[in-house]
Amino acid sequence: MSLFILVALPFLGALLPGLMNSAGRSACAGVTFTVSLTAFIGLLTNLPSVLAGEVVTARVDWMPVLGLNFTLMLDGLGFFFALLILGIGLLIIAYGRNYLSREDNMGQFFTYLLLFQGAMVGIVLSDNVLLLLIFWELTSLSSFLLIGYWKHLPEGRQGARMALTVTGMGGLAMIGGMLILGQIVGSYDLSVILQNRELIQADPLYLPALILILLGCFTKSAQFPFHFWLPHAMAAPTPVSAYLHSATMVKAGIFLMARMWPVLSGTPEWFVIVTTAGLVTMCIGAVIALFKHDLKALLAFSTVSHLGLITMLLGTGTAFGAMAAMFHILNHATFKAALFMSAGIIDHEAHTRDIRRLGGLRTLMPVTFVIATLAALSMAGIPLLNGFLSKEMMLEEANHTVLFNVPWLVPVLATVGSVFSAAYCFRLIGHTFFGPVRDDYPAKPHDPPAGLWMPPAILVVLVVVIGVAPFLAEPFVKLVTASVLGGEAEVPKAYFKIWHGLVPALYMSIIATVGGLILLMVFKPALRIWDGAPRPEAKVIFEAIVEAAATLAQKLILPLHNGAFSRYAAIGSVAIIGAGFHAWSTGQVGPATRTAQAADPVAIAGWGMLVAATVGLVFLHRNRLLSLILIGIVGLMVSIGFVFFSAPDLAMTQFTVEVVTIILLLLALNFLPKTTPVESSVLRRVRDVAVAVAGGVATFGIAYHFLLRDAVTTPISEFHLANSYKGGGGTNVVNVILVDFRGFDTYGEIIVLGIAALLIYALTQSLLGGPVRARLLNRKPDQPRAGDMHPMMMVVLTRVIMPVVMMVGFYIFLRGHNEPGGGFIAGLIVSIGVVMQYMASGFNWASARLHYPYHGVIGAGVLVAGLTGIGSWFVNKPFLTSDFTYVRIPPFEKFELATAALFDVGVFLAVVGAVMLSLESFSRLARRAHEPETEHPMDIDPSRDVEDAKGAV
Repeated sequence: MSLFILVALPFLGALLPGLMNSAGRSACAGVTFTVSLTAFIGLLTNLPSVLAGEVVTARVDWMPVLGLNFTLMLDGLGFFFALLILGIGLLIIAYGRNYLSREDNMGQFFTYLLLFQGAMVGIVLSDNVLLLLIFWELTSLSSFLLIGYWKHLPEGRQGARMALTVTGMGGLAMIGGMLILGQIVGSYDLSVILQNRELIQADPLYLPALILILLGCFTKSAQFPFHFWLPHAMAAPTPVSAYLHSATMVKAGIFLMARMWPVLSGTPEWFVIVTTAGLVTMCIGAVIALFKHDLKALLAFSTVSHLGLITMLLGTGTAFGAMAAMFHILNHATFKAALFMSAGIIDHEAHTRDIRRLGGLRTLMPVTFVIATLAALSMAGIPLLNGFLSKEMMLEEANHTVLFNVPWLVPVLATVGSVFSAAYCFRLIGHTFFGPVRDDYPAKPHDPPAGLWMPPAILVVLVVVIGVAPFLAEPFVKLVTASVLGGEAEVPKAYFKIWHGLVPALYMSIIATVGGLILLMVFKPALRIWDGAPRPEAKVIFEAIVEAAATLAQKLILPLHNGAFSRYAAIGSVAIIGAGFHAWSTGQVGPATRTAQAADPVAIAGWGMLVAATVGLVFLHRNRLLSLILIGIVGLMVSIGFVFFSAPDLAMTQFTVEVVTIILLLLALNFLPKTTPVESSVLRRVRDVAVAVAGGVATFGIAYHFLLRDAVTTPISEFHLANSYKGGGGTNVVNVILVDFRGFDTYGEIIVLGIAALLIYALTQSLLGGPVRARLLNRKPDQPRAGDMHPMMMVVLTRVIMPVVMMVGFYIFLRGHNEPGGGFIAGLIVSIGVVMQYMASGFNWASARLHYPYHGVIGAGVLVAGLTGIGSWFVNKPFLTSDFTYVRIPPFEKFELATAALFDVGVFLAVVGAVMLSLESFSRLARRAHEPETEHPMDIDPSRDVEDAKGAV
């Protein structure tokens, strides 16, 4: 299966659970399972290539100028993690179907799960660090949705926010580190970066890049001091916890450290930072886990501890440490997923996860007891189970690791961590399943149906099989290790076997097991000491930091961002003027190369009217209607100026925009006071005048400078003039720029235009539901309304003009590629024609004849424009690359067909929809303001006149 399909399947499949929600819980789980199974089988089709040592790749140039390409690669390491993500994902889906209650929205849950699964698969298969970063942040967002799935629980919402905050901040740091690596190497492709170890480590920016990348890895994988978010994520449903803690979310940071191992490891900085963080996390997580009473909390901190163990192994920088880390990732995924699912079974049946309220479940839940006990013993490192093998390898590596020139430091800390790890495993088994059967369980415990215990049982079978026959896993683990090493070191020759002789690792393991049993025996006094000992609470510290940051931000931001637009404008203008003055005063201004032309009398007259309207607007702006008229004059004179300077496209656009905006503003003024109140002090007005004058003088100066001097470099306009017809198939350079050269900008602009119209709609909708509605219903006109609000002449004129306007708009649209015009201008012209119908016959009459939802028109425009751009991908061209050809259809002459015309259709629809949705939004306010209801297009009922005439006859 293609890697593109493999990554896309979960995202595409995420659409299905929601659609199947009404079909029932089994249908939702079924389609989700089918999607994951298809991806899993597709992954396995690449297994022969991976086993042969090949790297499967797929590549599409997305934004090559930025270095962002959709490149994927599948090697041993990527296959290993993808196998865990999809394989355990299948078991989680089956488990989740039986775990969630009928009150839970199954479609929503599996939609979130598939989005998260797709993001994780994208991370492990990415061959471009920028693409990897996109998937990285998608995991943070989708895990936020999963952790906070039970939105009714405060702890669920808090845990989701905490996870998003910590991992999101780490992701931001990692972005900086990856960008540095890309700049050092000259490419953002991972396959290129991984081949430049010496170049990266010799660069002075190696250490900043290392620290930033490790911040992303440590936050995602809950390494100290960022470990606190992971236990609070336990508020999520148990299927989510099992998935995140065993094979996905927390393993993302581990994966990235393993992926970057060939270029970042082997330096003292890597060794000290990674090894120390791993050791501290391993010990702290194990100690805290022992004293947790919630089964999921105990398992959460055990995950923190084991992630520290893996991090420490990667930090040693040796090939054996890397191999031990890969082996423990496999083992940890199997026993930890089984343990979380077992904890969920206990909670599901006994209605509690509190170990203090459990005990005696061995006889009540024998199947669950066997599954959980085998998984916990494996986590404790008991022989004949897979956890024992990788723990032995960890202890062997620790015994040969010297940190801070202290030979015994790492072995002792690793042994201490193992002691506490064995202790909390023994406590989980002994305090949950052994002891007398109680009579005060919240619910009577019993083994669940096979749908709940079968998924963890499958994993426990792997725990036992690998533990008894480790040689079965050895070739695959060594294959994965070879991918991690990347040719920088040879895969160790060590054999995976149960008995290695009387080696130091065996003695350390015995100490850990015996020490764990002793700790369990003295647990009660140890618990009293733990509860009485003062210790920092990570959650309290985190919340205090967040509160302090919010307070500091308020003190810094509120004085500047107080909601006064005049202040924002003043600050921004002063900054721009200051920067411009600095550039002007420190730069070099050459002599003038042109002479000023003589001013035309007509131009002087137009300029005089423009200045008069502007000055009048300054002094008369408190009268809203008069200021609007003056604004219209300014816009009209600007339009005439475009005509004077031979820019007909700009003139037509400016003129039509002025007509539409003036009409919409007139409608808005209908709901505002006649005059603007005086709110500014004299001092503030003096300040504003000074800033405005300075800005005007600065703008005049820079414009005057460039008008009298030739450009230093070749202006881009020459490129557009030379390539407009050759590259875009049009002689109207302005239109070709809009729909071809800068089509992406235009696409963004119509999206923004549509969003603005939707915001106006949402604003008026909220106004109609709030206190404004009462004021509108009680609003009385200041003066009597005219007797002919919808006069006959106006109605007749607009009906006659309407088809003419539509024909003109159609004509302007068709000619736009070669003559002044285009979709934007045509959309405005058609909008004016429709607006006139509202003006003539009123909002009620016109809206009653509305046949097309304007929301849909906007959406259709954006969709048409987007699909036109996507079409270029099918011929291996960048997004929105246009093409054209000439055809002849008898008896017509040869004419041009251009894909840009389809893009222009999208622009046309978006403009019409945005204008009309804004108008319709205001009309809803007007209907609330006692606009008279009318069934006729004018104030006179024509049918009544006909009846009167018949009666007279």
